[in-house]
Amino acid sequence: YHLLIILNFLLFCLVFEGCVDDVIAVLAEEHGCLDILKDLSENTIALLKKCLTFQPSKRQVFKELLHDSLFSEVSSAYPPFHKPAGLFSSSPRCANLTLPEDISQLCKDEDSDYLAERSIEEVYYLWCLAGGDLEKELVNKEIIRSKPPICTLPNFLLEDGESFGQGRDRSSLLDDTTVTLSLCQLRNRLKDVGGEAFFPLLEDDQSTLPHSNSSNELSAAASLPLIIRERDTEYQLNRIVLFDRLLKAYPYKKNQIWKEARVDIPPLLRGITWAALLGVEGAIQAKYDAIDKDTPIPTDRQIEVDIPRCHQYDELLSSPEGHAKFRRVLKAWVVSHPDLVYWQGLDSLCAPFLYLNFNNEALAYACMSAFIPKYLCNFFLKDNSHVIQEYLTVFSQMIAFHDPELSNHLNEIGFIPDLYAIPWFLTMFTHVFPLHKIFHLWDTLLLGNSSFPFCIGVAILQQLRDRLLANGFNECILLFSDLPEIDIERCVRESINLFRWTPKSATYRQYAQPPRQASESNGTRGSMSCFSTDYQEAPRSDLSRDSIKLDDLKAEVSPRISAEDLIDLCELTGPSHSKTPVKKTKSSKPKLLVVDIRNSEDFNRGHISGSINVPFASAFTAEGDLIQCPATATLQSFKGRVVVIVGNIVKNTAAFAAHLVKNKYPRVCILDGGINKIKPTGLLTVPSPQI
Repeated sequence: YHLLIILNFLLFCLVFEGCVDDVIAVLAEEHGCLDILKDLSENTIALLKKCLTFQPSKRQVFKELLHDSLFSEVSSAYPPFHKPAGLFSSSPRCANLTLPEDISQLCKDEDSDYLAERSIEEVYYLWCLAGGDLEKELVNKEIIRSKPPICTLPNFLLEDGESFGQGRDRSSLLDDTTVTLSLCQLRNRLKDVGGEAFFPLLEDDQSTLPHSNSSNELSAAASLPLIIRERDTEYQLNRIVLFDRLLKAYPYKKNQIWKEARVDIPPLLRGITWAALLGVEGAIQAKYDAIDKDTPIPTDRQIEVDIPRCHQYDELLSSPEGHAKFRRVLKAWVVSHPDLVYWQGLDSLCAPFLYLNFNNEALAYACMSAFIPKYLCNFFLKDNSHVIQEYLTVFSQMIAFHDPELSNHLNEIGFIPDLYAIPWFLTMFTHVFPLHKIFHLWDTLLLGNSSFPFCIGVAILQQLRDRLLANGFNECILLFSDLPEIDIERCVRESINLFRWTPKSATYRQYAQPPRQASESNGTRGSMSCFSTDYQEAPRSDLSRDSIKLDDLKAEVSPRISAEDLIDLCELTGPSHSKTPVKKTKSSKPKLLVVDIRNSEDFNRGHISGSINVPFASAFTAEGDLIQCPATATLQSFKGRVVVIVGNIVKNTAAFAAHLVKNKYPRVCILDGGINKIKPTGLLTVPSPQI
């Protein structure tokens, strides 16, 4: 039947292709309205002919039709509409800005309703926080009517599954009823919020401004647990207004967005804030529209299989429209990255971005396209085994660095990261945790560099530490097959602490994202926190870490750090302005100890200032325990601080570090290149001669 309608329509079009001028007359005659046609003006008939032009290439678009003489009287009364520039567009957003002649008109009276000036999305979100329940309101207005389940069953079914006698669900029908929601409860909740909260100052130094009672209460609320802050109406109003202004000033206010995101991110603006943190810019909608998302490709079948299994507990992502959006975004990424392939888990990686930008597929695609190169560079190559193996090896070294006792136990029972950590990192934990936990986890993840996931992984293991230490291989396999409940807020706190104790170069990876070109990097990038930039982005020098073979990397239990990291941490060239936390402070002894394992003769010829000499040949007993001496006593007093092993033979330094890990010394690392890397700097010292 539908095919017949299409054929009739095509036949109708072909008949009139050669007689375009008669289309209006024939249509009027067919519908019996020739008399009406005679009463129309010539301008109206001319406009109808333009609209009914057969060839699409010659048919005018709406914008051109509005310039027709028929609308001359109307168009002068309305200013032309200019589509506003997108948030991430590079075009000037104030190009069509017009200001009133009397600037005083911009000043608001004291009795202005500031809440009414906010967007409908913001007001509705705050209304819900203040106790509003939309479903309850619709039930009270009888828009939603409950029906006994027995009444929803059909009268009878055919063998092929077709049903009869089942009434159509009223919720699927259009209902244009308008229900006005009362804002009394919200206004009462915000009655003590001053007007200045709606207009935060971005350029002035906040420390020099007077603080009102509401601002003091806001500062106190910032110290509350995150889950409480996200449900506090007044706090969320302040955060939403602040982030809204900052995001409208993106990328000019990019640094301040990063600064405020370290406090927290308002859930209402999380999607667009993530995009700003990922550096999304440009005409993202045009780029997304230009991608062919319709032509069948070999990956289609795998995508169709994965989508119905991805976070289907969520109503949005499990809906038919959610599946369609999933399909388009995933297919757009696959088509636009021909050098990469679709791996299972990409759907889970897409889920947070799609959920937060459900009505903006282009932004979801842009965020995912910016996220993968930073945190999962080369993970989606057709042959990614070398990338995965290097990543897991560095993760294993991070476990030994932060928790040697747990590392020793897992290695003894053969429970290696290959058995449990691949889904963690391939999906950045989206396959492990539900969406509400992923949001809080990624709020922090996006503020760190590409090595931050290692710290999250170690933090998860430390929450399960007691159970892992008490069990063997089989029990650990069962434990990770159904991962226990993880306190995500504790995980975030501990991962930040682990990240602060990790020297930057300790997580160096050969296959990480290469340094960006100067033309690609944003001008504000350099002023961001050192925690947000990767080690690979720093200019390389003779003191930088060198790449080593994967087999050599696997043979080393402890991570390596670069000579420039050691010089910075020891402040060998004077006080540094780096924010690296593993440095000595004025009120305590150094948090770093350099252990030189060369023989005493080489040590006396030149060594790093402040280092101790523990010759490798006489450091350990046959059982692997440290031999007691003044130097090893100093080493024991520094247990818990960063210990850097320095030598001139790589094999010996790696073995010495492995012995310390066996003795449960945390934060042990090796100087890459040994003492030979430091010699050309002229920073070695010689002990004073004994007189």
